[in-house]
Amino acid sequence: MDDNVSGSTARKTVLEELGHKISVSSSGADALEQFSKQKYDLVVTDYKMPRMDGLELIVRLREEDPGIAIVLVSGFVDTLGMNEASTGADAVIQKSANEVTHLVRAVSRLLRRKPAKKAVSGVRPALKAKRKAV
Repeated sequence: MDDNVSGSTARKTVLEELGHKISVSSSGADALEQFSKQKYDLVVTDYKMPRMDGLELIVRLREEDPGIAIVLVSGFVDTLGMNEASTGADAVIQKSANEVTHLVRAVSRLLRRKPAKKAVSGVRPALKAKRKAV
């Protein structure tokens, strides 16, 4: 099984168990299309994706909604020296055995920092999650 797919599945499962509604996109272009049709609270994206990398996706998302919370997850964080300042993401997470724990903490922190809209978004390689109505 492709590691990226299994990691994506683990992230999706954990966030759903925490009460988030998740949507998955197959590419950055697909994520942008979905993002333009619906309001999201947060985007979780991978760096390496077909046709558009995560950094380009972040720039394009910020053009549409400068306040959107974004988490970048990548196996290249350490290698490329990625951080929040260099990527434009609100949180940058290295793929590792602890990645899901770091993701849960980042999502919780970022969703608390501002009022919830309707959804949490991302891409598969990123994930999209909507908060459940209370």
